[in-house]
Amino acid sequence: MKLVLFDDGRPGILRHDGIVDVSEVVRSAEIGSGQESMQFIITNMSDLCSELSYLGVNGEAKSLHNVELMSPLPRPSKILCMGGNYREFGARDAEPMWGFLKDRDSVIGPGGTVILPEVDANIFHHEAELVVVFGQSGKSIKQSDAMDYVFGYTCGVDVSARIYSEPRVFSRSTDSLPIAEHKSHRTFAPIGPCITTKDEIEAPHNLGVQLRVKNELRVDYNTSDMAHSIEESIEFVSNLEEINPGDLLFLGTNHQGLGAMQNDDTVDMEIERVGGFSFNVSDPLRRRWARGIDELTARDIREGTGGPGAKVRPL
Repeated sequence: MKLVLFDDGRPGILRHDGIVDVSEVVRSAEIGSGQESMQFIITNMSDLCSELSYLGVNGEAKSLHNVELMSPLPRPSKILCMGGNYREFGARDAEPMWGFLKDRDSVIGPGGTVILPEVDANIFHHEAELVVVFGQSGKSIKQSDAMDYVFGYTCGVDVSARIYSEPRVFSRSTDSLPIAEHKSHRTFAPIGPCITTKDEIEAPHNLGVQLRVKNELRVDYNTSDMAHSIEESIEFVSNLEEINPGDLLFLGTNHQGLGAMQNDDTVDMEIERVGGFSFNVSDPLRRRWARGIDELTARDIREGTGGPGAKVRPL
């Protein structure tokens, strides 16, 4: 099942022929926003599953041309992120786990616009990632139980402003995850187009991830390159932060396809079996970088010789 929010926050089911409005399943609850509607569905899925399944098969679909998709979770209570969690096509061994938080106000949905802030960044990168959507609350979750807390998956881009000489933020021995300010500007967490429930994703560690900028393929990797599994990642973050239904966990990216995001770009992201969506980029300062893959950062990350984007300056 692929759950979406559309128009004024109405919940729906995404089908091949459009979107089925399932607002009737939340009418009995006091719902004030799309976020609350989706959290209600996530929290009560066991009770609502039969009705949603029936509507998903028999409901009348609205054409995608006649609706406006929103982020499936416009304002989650937490956006947790794994850092350095890929082996760069096997070039690197798994490192000790570390992570950070993105601001909950950084989310945008399909068709939205990433606005590059007026900060002295070396470059703004797109990081295409598989994102876990949690289905229940928990703390200090064991790996053996971790998948019980997964409700489903969505696609996400961890937009990152690379700041010159920026130290890497590690969280190995602290009691909470730090907020990464350079990754938490408003609009820096595009997600969508839907939440695909976990029963539809039999092998989340074997999914193709692609990202294109103006139809140019940049990112092309498989989640099989993940250094620390979804179960390990959930255990790690839940030892530092309590998770709640509707919280997000960005699982990290393979950096070999990173490139600059700049004014007037259209970015398309897709994950096999999960879904795909597009968003736009606006830069009030009209800064320019070389197009294509940022080979310098790719090499630095692959070889472990420096922080991402540390030497890349605008043209």
